[in-house]
Parts: sequence; C-alpha cells; structure tokens
Amino acid sequence: MTPPTSDVALGFLLNGSSVSVTCAPEDRLLDLLRGPLRLPGTKEGCGEGECGACTVLLNGLPVNSCLVPSYQADGATVETIEALADERHAALLEGGATQCGACTPGVAMTAEWIRRHPALGKRFPLSELMAGNLCRCTGYDGILKSLEAALTDDEGTA
Repeated sequence: MTPPTSDVALGFLLNGSSVSVTCAPEDRLLDLLRGPLRLPGTKEGCGEGECGACTVLLNGLPVNSCLVPSYQADGATVETIEALADERHAALLEGGATQCGACTPGVAMTAEWIRRHPALGKRFPLSELMAGNLCRCTGYDGILKSLEAALTDDEGTA
C-alpha cells in the first residue's frame, strides 16, 4: 500500500462500531485512537514498537499501534482495550499482575488474542507468546500466572 501524501479519510470498524475520521498520513494508529477517536486506554510506552504497551488487535492480530500508519486501518477491524469486558482483565488485577498499569492494556490485548486461539497456548509457552509485552514494575510471574489461570478458566467453561 502506497502512503498517501495529503489528509486521508478513513473508515473502519472500531470495537464493533463503524467510524469515519480524517487524519494526516503521518499519523500513527495510536495517535488516531488516543486523539480524535478519544480512546485513551491504549498507552504509548516507547513509541518504537519495543514494549507492547500500545498493542491493539488489527484484523484479529496483535500489533504495536505506534508502528502502524493510520491509513492502514482503512477498511480494517480494530479492537482496543476498551472493547474488552471487565471480566477479561479482572484476572490480571486479581492475580497481582498490575502495578502502574502502563503495560496492562497491551498485555490484556495480547492475552485476548491468545484466548481466541487456544491452540497457540498448546504449541508455544505463554512466556514466548507474551514476549512482545514488557513490564517494568511487576516482573512477569504475576502476569503469567494470572493469564494461565484465566486461560484455564476459559477452557473449563468452553
């Protein structure tokens, strides 16, 4: 896809609702979400695609929204932390997997992707699947244990 050179009008499905927005071609998906679309849940950590704090699901796949040019969302499906039901990230809170909360939205979105694809957890260790999400506060023990418990609960109720 060739990048546009002037403001672009985008239309896409955001958290289950159709949205239309005009933005500059250099805007990142993260800028679009936090700015004109007023969804502050997706956090900017490093701005370089290293930490995973800005992870959203783009057409069902986890991506670092700080690296995605906004025009790539045109015609796509985007899901942010605001789309998750409270019970989806309650396991993170109950398991002590959060402290400052900067990484939590990205962790929760990656966990949702794993939850939707249970075969991934059978083929790869959870620590590998979560490797793109960095946490500076809690370490990873609480995060991994909370996610394991949540995924086990999902399998038990499926």
